Formats: sequence, structure tokens, C-alpha cells
Amino acid sequence: MDSKFPWQLYAGSTDTWLDERAVAAIRDELPILAEEVVRAIQQEVPDYSRPLSGDFGHGIRSGTELALRRFIGAEAGGSPAVYRSLGYGEHRAGRSLDVLQSAYRVGARVAWRRMSQAAAAAGASAEAQRKLAEAMFAYIDQLAAESVEGYAEAQLADAGDLERRRTALLTAMLSAPPPDMHTLAEAAAEARWGIPRTLACLVVGGEAAAKVGRRLSGDILSGRLGDASCIVVPSPAGVEGEARIAAERLGVAIGLGPCVPCGDAAISLQWARLAHQLAPAAGGLVVAEERLADIALRAAPGIISALRERALAPLEGESERSRARLEATLLAWLRHRGAQRAIASELAVHPQTVRYRLRRLRELFGESLEDPDGRFALEVALRDARATRAAAAGT
Repeated sequence: MDSKFPWQLYAGSTDTWLDERAVAAIRDELPILAEEVVRAIQQEVPDYSRPLSGDFGHGIRSGTELALRRFIGAEAGGSPAVYRSLGYGEHRAGRSLDVLQSAYRVGARVAWRRMSQAAAAAGASAEAQRKLAEAMFAYIDQLAAESVEGYAEAQLADAGDLERRRTALLTAMLSAPPPDMHTLAEAAAEARWGIPRTLACLVVGGEAAAKVGRRLSGDILSGRLGDASCIVVPSPAGVEGEARIAAERLGVAIGLGPCVPCGDAAISLQWARLAHQLAPAAGGLVVAEERLADIALRAAPGIISALRERALAPLEGESERSRARLEATLLAWLRHRGAQRAIASELAVHPQTVRYRLRRLRELFGESLEDPDGRFALEVALRDARATRAAAAGT
């Protein structure tokens, strides 16, 4: 297969169906033909009607000349990078690929008309001219395909740049303290994200943030933050219902923070993180504003841990199994204000068992069970102990 004559290859044949006289005649037309193609493109494609100057004009002219010379064999080889760069530039200029493809169609028509005229004048047969037309349009299809690749490359690059800007915006918005609104507005403009009046943050466990995000309304921002992912939802009117469905169907744990002004995004994130800690590992949504007491316990873990150790110190001498039973009984006693039947029903034990355990608790805790402040401290400590065990068990 002789690569010197690509006009043969694009017609699907290596036979010399166009003699050297016709090829020479076409080569002589190339300088004029290139200018004619460029003028036709300017006249027939509105987006190219302006004077072709700078890098864009040079790309169109050099691409046209190289394409014609490659086709007729006046230029050996050649790189598809020229045509990929045209496609790349079209995306950067904000035009659709249809514009460049229109230019290719116009160029192919003009080139075919002048080439066929030159070939006919040199004595080429009608069959040879038909094959020349087939080869020309097949060749243009390849050039257009190379431009499509360049356009796709530009789209990927642009998407990567936009994603980096959005990640930077998310990081800035969730920082404490956040930047001033002017700085935030500039970052949002670069990220092509309209600053909403209010927003809410979700924290999603595992690697499911992208799947959850696709189920949420609005132009969300999302990113990895430590061991979890955060999603910022603008104007979150229906976010609770959407997040609940996503958590159930995807089997992921989600914490939802409160709806806040844009400048308080870090607060919504903090609450969402704490709510996420309360969500069952098997999946489910915890709305921070519905679990404020539990959230408060999680907000100061060091202090709560010290309180738990001090308040529950009387149980240190008990076995692990005995301690768990006594803690459950004491919490039920505090919850039901000492009503033994209600305690027995909650714990699914006989009332006599409850009376036995309560006697043991009075032996261990003494007068502190009668002190309102002591009972409050005990309930906080016991609730935290129960939540800690549940988290450790993954429930």
C-alpha cells in the first residue's frame, strides 16, 4: 500500500485510477484552492465570518493547506495534532463542534469542485472523478474525527479545572473562620457556582458521596473531608426527603446539618458531622436538629468522657456483664422516674429482677440517686455510654 497517494487509500483502492497528469494539475491548484476554501468558510459559516487572524486564523489556514497537500500527496505524513488542536480551540472559544464540522463540509465541497475540474481538464475519466469524490469526503471525515478528539480533550481539561475551582470554593466556604463575602463571591464566580441565600451540609460515610449527590436537587458542591465526604446543598428546601431516600436505597449513613446562611456553612458542617456519628452503619439519615440532645453529648467528647468516668465510677468493680445490666437498669429507672413495671417492660425482665438490681444500685451509688444534679449527671453519662457502645458495635 503506497502511502504517497492517500487519495487512493481513502477511496478504498490502491489502483492508480488517477494518472500523474491529473495529480499534477490538482497540485498546481492547491495555493489558490486553499484561499478559496478559507473564503468559502468565512462566507458560509457565520461564526467564522470575522477576519481570520491570530492563532485561530493561522490554525484554519495552515490546517486547510496541510490537509489539501496531505490528501494529494504533496506533503508526506503530517500530524493529526493540527486537527485536534482545532477541535481543542473550538471548545476554548465557547463554540459547539457543529461549527467546525460545518466548516469541514464547506471545505470538502469547494475542494472537490476545483479538484474535479482540474482532473477533468487533465483528461481524468468520470469514474476517476467519482472515486476522487469518495476519497475526498472520506478524508474529511477522518480530519473531523481528529477534531472531535481534540474537542473532547478540551472538555476533559475544562472539567478538571472546574472541579479544582469547586473544591477550592468548598474548602474556603467550610473553613473557620470563612473568608469575607467578597472573596467568597469571587471564588464562586470562578467555580461557576451561584451563592445561595441559604444552604445545608450533609456528611456521607464511605465512598458513596457521588451516588448521593446525584439524587439531590440543585447545583451541589461535594468533596472529601477527612474520613468522610461533605455535600453542600444550596437552597435546601427538599433536601431532607431526598437524603432520607438516598440513605435508605443506597444503604449509607448520612448526617444532615441545619439550613444556615452561606457564611455559616462551617456550623452546618459541624452539626452534620456529629449527626453522622449517630447514624447506623447499615444506613440511615440523622437530622441534627432532631437529635440536639445527642448532638450536644457529641459536641464535647473530652468533657463528656470525663463526666462518664466520674459519674459511673461506682460500677468499676462490677464485671462487664453485670455493669451492662446495671447501667441499662439505672438509665431505665431515670427515664421512667422509678416506675418499676415500666422499667421491667422496657428491659423485658421480671419486676422482681428490677427490684434486686435497684437495691444493688442504691448500695453502689447511695445518696447521689436522690440528688437532682446527680441524677442529671448520671443520665448524661449513661446516654453517652450507650451511644459509645452502639457506635462500637456498628448499630
